[in-house]
Amino acid sequence: MSYRFDTLAIHAGQANDEATGAVTVPIYQTSTFEQLEPGVSRGYDYSRTAHPTRRALEENLAALEGARFGLAFSSGMAAIHNVLSTLRVGDHVVTTQDLYGGAWRIFVKYFAKFGIDFTFVDTSDLAAVEKAIRPSTRLLWLETPSNPLLKVTDIAACAAIARRHGIRTVVDNTFATPVLQQPIALGADVVVHSTTKYINGHSDCLGGCVITNDELFYNELKFFQNAIGAVPGPQDCFLILRGIKTLSLRVERQCASARRIVDFLQERVSRLYYPGFGAIVSFEVEGDAVEFARSLELWTLAESLGSVKSLFCHPATMTHASMDPDVRKSVGIGDGLIRLSVGLEDVRDLIEDLEQALVGGRVACAR
Repeated sequence: MSYRFDTLAIHAGQANDEATGAVTVPIYQTSTFEQLEPGVSRGYDYSRTAHPTRRALEENLAALEGARFGLAFSSGMAAIHNVLSTLRVGDHVVTTQDLYGGAWRIFVKYFAKFGIDFTFVDTSDLAAVEKAIRPSTRLLWLETPSNPLLKVTDIAACAAIARRHGIRTVVDNTFATPVLQQPIALGADVVVHSTTKYINGHSDCLGGCVITNDELFYNELKFFQNAIGAVPGPQDCFLILRGIKTLSLRVERQCASARRIVDFLQERVSRLYYPGFGAIVSFEVEGDAVEFARSLELWTLAESLGSVKSLFCHPATMTHASMDPDVRKSVGIGDGLIRLSVGLEDVRDLIEDLEQALVGGRVACAR
């Protein structure tokens, strides 16, 4: 029987425990497993290779994205590293121009030194995507909505371009979550997430995942997962699984609050970035962004997003500080840019806090 999203969130990969009947997947706090005899295990031998709590999470994440295979990692960056580990010297990647600063850093500052080349384009421009592809291109890496300017890329159209050239399409689906967008159904080959964000949703653990339907590619990714070893512990897997159970409820409420905040900000800030969905809102203030940050009382200045607690960040000094300043400015990430991650507080309180900071701080001007 096929189940709908909310049912999968609670049940996929999470059968009641056979040994005890526990209705929640246990935290198997062990690093190794008894083997029946040399070369014969009960399905698990060493936790870096496979682990029952992690396997439950991997199966669950794959189901939420409508895919067959999932791999869990100790962070979103570890998940990104896993996919890039399949590349070889001379390979080329076409990628989103304004993407997460940590992704830019691992592309340009780490993998580039091993002979991997990256071209950054506005992937919402299909002609620019097509033009950037070379004979050596192996991946089309999309982040949509992008971070932090929230540009939306047509995944299906880009995936079709990639297929014509024999290229895999990878989509970072962290911002949208599988509640709002399922890239594999749109033609993507691979999905990555920072499960630290919406999927966990409580700012109490780190995690990442890679999801695919391609069994051969999955086996390659699985090899690197085991070889490199950047896997999450059972406690983190348990916390992420717990968060998933309320994922759609949280995202639905956060999106509704974000729309009300957008309506409030529309005539109060110099530039507003919002793709029409999701719970991330970016905008520019004129004047002193630091003073604005100091003026907020309810919103928390912090890295990350997707939490039940409303967070905000200053990308130029936080999430995108690792980007070269000239690159950051060239893609539109200025010193006055603020990114909001709308949580689950009463939206009226969130709006009132923004209003007092905008008025009291005197840092924004009307359109």
